Amino acid sequence: MKSKRQEQILKLIAERDIETQEELSDVLNSLGYKVTQATVSRDIRELRLFKTEGTGGRMKYASSERTVDGLSKRYINVFKEGFVSCDCAQNILVIKTVSGMAMAVAAALDAVGFKEIVGSIAGDDTIMCAIKTASEAEKLKERMYELVKE
Repeated sequence: MKSKRQEQILKLIAERDIETQEELSDVLNSLGYKVTQATVSRDIRELRLFKTEGTGGRMKYASSERTVDGLSKRYINVFKEGFVSCDCAQNILVIKTVSGMAMAVAAALDAVGFKEIVGSIAGDDTIMCAIKTASEAEKLKERMYELVKE
């Protein structure tokens, strides 16, 4: 029951902008999961969900570990190993990688599923990511550096 509930939580936060534990509890209860706020709080902690900016500047829950089998962790490790630096040029995020790693890092970014990235092109040691807006590009740049530190 717990694993199905947690899978449902991951699905819900991928599909909707859920801002609060109460909102998540309400949605889960409407889907037939009998949960309390304490249960939802534990699930959020175990799934390592974090708050990020959603549509309209409102905060929402998100996950960098979207799969139960840990694939996203592997992709994040590929990203960390290949990442050198990144910078913004308006709404374009330019990522520098270790020589020969740009394609692998770009594939990892696609697999993790950063919603801000509209598309990307990879060369040998450079990736150009088209981002929806310049402000989202700046925020994603900061998240990239945070990911490398983790």
